Amino acid sequence: MAAQHLRFGPFFLEAEPPQLRRGTDQIALRPKSLAVLRYLAERPGRLVSKEELLQSVWSGRVVGQDGLRVCVREIRAALGDHPETPLYLETVAGQGYRFLEGREGRMFFPETTAPVVGRDSELRRLEDCLQRASDGERQLVVISGEPGIGKTTLLVRFLEPIARQRTARIVSGQCAVQYGKGEAYGPLLETLTRLCRGRDGAGMVATLRRYAPMWLLQLPGVVDADESEQLARQIGGATPERMARELCNTLDALAAEEPLVLVLEDLHRADVSTIDFLTTLAQRPESARLLLLGTYRPADAVLYAQNLRGMVRDLRARHRCQELLLELLSARDVATYLRGRLGGVVAESLAARDIPFVFAGR
Repeated sequence: MAAQHLRFGPFFLEAEPPQLRRGTDQIALRPKSLAVLRYLAERPGRLVSKEELLQSVWSGRVVGQDGLRVCVREIRAALGDHPETPLYLETVAGQGYRFLEGREGRMFFPETTAPVVGRDSELRRLEDCLQRASDGERQLVVISGEPGIGKTTLLVRFLEPIARQRTARIVSGQCAVQYGKGEAYGPLLETLTRLCRGRDGAGMVATLRRYAPMWLLQLPGVVDADESEQLARQIGGATPERMARELCNTLDALAAEEPLVLVLEDLHRADVSTIDFLTTLAQRPESARLLLLGTYRPADAVLYAQNLRGMVRDLRARHRCQELLLELLSARDVATYLRGRLGGVVAESLAARDIPFVFAGR
């Protein structure tokens, strides 16, 4: 598959020959640093582990993490980025890196000519849910399917025009692989931390200070020690009920300013507290211009997050949630994809092969 040309902020990452430009000016960057930047930029919003980067960019060669750190420093220097308030390249302590859009940790969308086929009905349903949310009817939609079937591709196609036209605020998070007992509210805390360190960080901190002081207390480094101590004295003991109520109030406040789309990927990895919060949010009676989108793998949910499947079944039965289950692409859809990708006629024998996962997307 041909590499994509990528745009983010004022930058343009060319595929052939590999180079980074800002406008008409080429920015000097070593080939390995360009390769790390491309690998991350092709996976916007996703947490990429250091081990994955070393394996993929260095092709399994034995390389210490010092080499990776040098590449990251060079990339940040080229982009004018800062590790404490990243616009493009975020470090997730002890885990890896995530590529951001350049505004408050929102997703950016790669330019690509690759067709997305066989998902028209799902796109229409998502657009209908966005309209309902914009009208004040809170929406929860989960997109389910096995690895490679196109969950992320569908999300990107749906979110891209929203981001370009700025018709809603998009905030994204991801449930990371947990070893042992996962941190309560892990992906939510991580998302709030990124928002507080983004361009409008001061405004986000003020919103949390007003609506969710308990959550603000859980975000290390966002407020100074004196304020943390003062918050601890004012709040007292935290309870799951109060934590859920505070975050619901915060999201509703953000959605009052402009429609809010909250994206949480890989919910099959979510901790129990996060799933419980989503249940509370979906059942909230107050109106809000909020669309919550989640993705998960059904097989992994059975193994690792049975409470997620229970939540989806229960909320669907009470019309508080919609589920989009992505099926395999048909042979006709595969042929359409191949014609768009290869730019010509495709033999029926190739289109009929059992290879829909390869062409559906991530």
